[in-house]
Amino acid sequence: MTAGLPGTAERVALLLHVRGVVQGVGFRPFVHRLALREGLRGWVRNESGEVRIAIEGTYERLLAFLTALVHDSPPLSRIDSLEIEPTDPRHPEGFEIAVSLTDQAERRQLIAPDVAMCPACESELVEPGNRRFRYPFITCTDCGPRFTVIESMPYDRERTSMRAFTQCSDCLREYTTPWDRRYHSETNSCPACGPRLTLLAADPGSAPQVRTDPIASAARLLRLGLIVAVRGLGGFHLAVDATNDEAVRRLRRRKGRERKPLAVMVRTLDDARRVAVIGPTEERLLTGRERPIVLLRRLPQSGLAASVAPGLTDVGLMTAYTPLHHVLLDAVQRPLVMTSGNASEEPIATGVDEARQRLRDIADAFLVHDREIVARYDDSVVRVVEDTPVFLRRARGYAPLPLELPLAAVRPLVAVGPHLKNTFTLAQGRTAWVSQHIGDLDDLETLEYFRRTLAEYRRLFGVDPDIAVRDAHPGYLSTRVADELGLEHVISVQHHHAHIAAVAAEHGRTDRVVGVAYDGTGYGDDGTVWGAEVLVANLAGYERVGHLTAAPLPGGDLAIRRPWRAALGYLSLAPEAASAFARAFHGVDPAERELATRQIERRLNAPLASSMGRLFDAAAAVLGVRGVAHYEGQAAMELEALAGERVGAALPFPLGEDTDGRWLLDPLPLLVALGEGIQRGISAADLAAAFHESVAVATSELACRAARRAGLDTVALGGGVFQNARLLAATRRRLEDERLHVLVPQRLSPNDGAISYGQAAVAAALLER
Repeated sequence: MTAGLPGTAERVALLLHVRGVVQGVGFRPFVHRLALREGLRGWVRNESGEVRIAIEGTYERLLAFLTALVHDSPPLSRIDSLEIEPTDPRHPEGFEIAVSLTDQAERRQLIAPDVAMCPACESELVEPGNRRFRYPFITCTDCGPRFTVIESMPYDRERTSMRAFTQCSDCLREYTTPWDRRYHSETNSCPACGPRLTLLAADPGSAPQVRTDPIASAARLLRLGLIVAVRGLGGFHLAVDATNDEAVRRLRRRKGRERKPLAVMVRTLDDARRVAVIGPTEERLLTGRERPIVLLRRLPQSGLAASVAPGLTDVGLMTAYTPLHHVLLDAVQRPLVMTSGNASEEPIATGVDEARQRLRDIADAFLVHDREIVARYDDSVVRVVEDTPVFLRRARGYAPLPLELPLAAVRPLVAVGPHLKNTFTLAQGRTAWVSQHIGDLDDLETLEYFRRTLAEYRRLFGVDPDIAVRDAHPGYLSTRVADELGLEHVISVQHHHAHIAAVAAEHGRTDRVVGVAYDGTGYGDDGTVWGAEVLVANLAGYERVGHLTAAPLPGGDLAIRRPWRAALGYLSLAPEAASAFARAFHGVDPAERELATRQIERRLNAPLASSMGRLFDAAAAVLGVRGVAHYEGQAAMELEALAGERVGAALPFPLGEDTDGRWLLDPLPLLVALGEGIQRGISAADLAAAFHESVAVATSELACRAARRAGLDTVALGGGVFQNARLLAATRRRLEDERLHVLVPQRLSPNDGAISYGQAAVAAALLER
């Protein structure tokens, strides 16, 4: 806050500049009510980069106003700066909300994310006498859509998709009454004037199914086991009865998602408690305004279909966050699968016509509304590790709120992120806008989604970058995008350096740390595949001081879906251990195995990889847990689920040195011990627990040695393997026992969703130099 009070004269006039999340969150109505309460005169208005307040009155009343402005602001707002300057009195009477100014293109305004329905609206939703009883689009200044309806700033109804709905006299009265909860609520509406639901047949050529109550009709279809595509805030969900195993399996077949876990939605926290084990941190997430999907331990008596999350003990659970979800779940009276409205690996559908075309072979009916969706928005996913929320996907509820960079980007830049789990980051000065989850850049639809979203961010936030930042991998589609932008400079950043930079920057660190980056694959400086790296790094550079023994990866990316191929690569380093690896190849086509063996021998499409992700795959194959994976990470997830909470003793995982003097973790003795253990009759579950403990022990030992040699006291853990709650908790605990300070991702994911932010942080450091 910048002090600027001019004294204790009887009447004082001030001009206030308020920046932060102060548009679309009920801030102007709050200021108006506060000024009226204190008997002050003036005006408040939105401008392109701030809220500006002209205020005058007695010193005592102004002091009370300023105190309340800072401490009692609306729940969705966030004041980042408040500048106060004296001005001349010029407002003889009254206080008003003035017309917004839109001609300040250089200003950058923060945009609030969509948030869950507030308790006050929920009370009205279930009150039979209320005029919004069971109205699926009830909102107020404290809740509802923001990012998904905003077309441009400053935030006023005419610059949102709500401009298509003219408020009725009752809604307009609320909108213009200072003491009303809906005063200047830009999404305000009711059944008489707002968006409406329609139930449509699956055939795009069919007319709407005429129903007096689309919710009741959709609920009836869901109870019969049919699949309903539901248009929500940021796109469509595919909904089906989560207790009906046949219905869930039908959804999987049609969607092309054979085994990957599906998210489940329930209406209330009490409903969630009947399905899963919920601790205090999980409860805060399930009931907070962001309402992500939370990974929870499923109760044996949950009643959920086994096919919701086959092979796993956890379930992704969320509570209803829109009024539409509330009334639908109340009508169905059972948990619903709510998975993204797309065919597998495509972006979620947002438009009604688009959805009826793309989802017609999946959904049996479409529950749609006529409020247009401006921004595509996936559900966020979080899991809790020892009371710390860890993102698996950051989107609804969190994006597009920016993060801060520890070093300012002295030139505007765009970091285009990785190939998988893509996000991009726009950066100007200390502010970094990390996009919502984009997805894997494997198809034209997702690439076009990336391009459109980047163009929207550039327009909304007024950032015109002249530097592109990309991954060092020359073959990524994101790399091609960076080159296509035609900017003045392109900076490449090594994948694992970006992982560690993202964690360090999130914690405001610019000094050197020991970084442990464990993931699937990343392009290494030596032309091999990296994925289990220990670095001594700051934002501007790094030294590779340790890694996993590299092994051939026959078939390259094919090995991600064939864990037995990862095991075969390790076996090629020690053929004498064939008996210990025997279970890895049960059921494998001999001809395919022979082909993979020849690939290794001839070094044909069998790159060397030091990948922790592939080591988890190999371990799962050696234990007979998973030889063929239906989705990325399946083998590792099932290995973690199998280990459960068992206590495991560490197995041999020796630490040596390579020819360049780097520390080298040798996984062969560990894999042999697993194979021999299973042959001796030790349970796969006990060996899975031992495997996790072995990795945690070896990782902490290597990191401690690196810290001692470099004279450092901080270790940063990054990379998608640290989505594994057991490994993250055990590694952090051991490092802290050695009196090291451990940095873990908290505002972004450990996985590749954080890469673009790390790229931006590295580029900012390089530009400063």
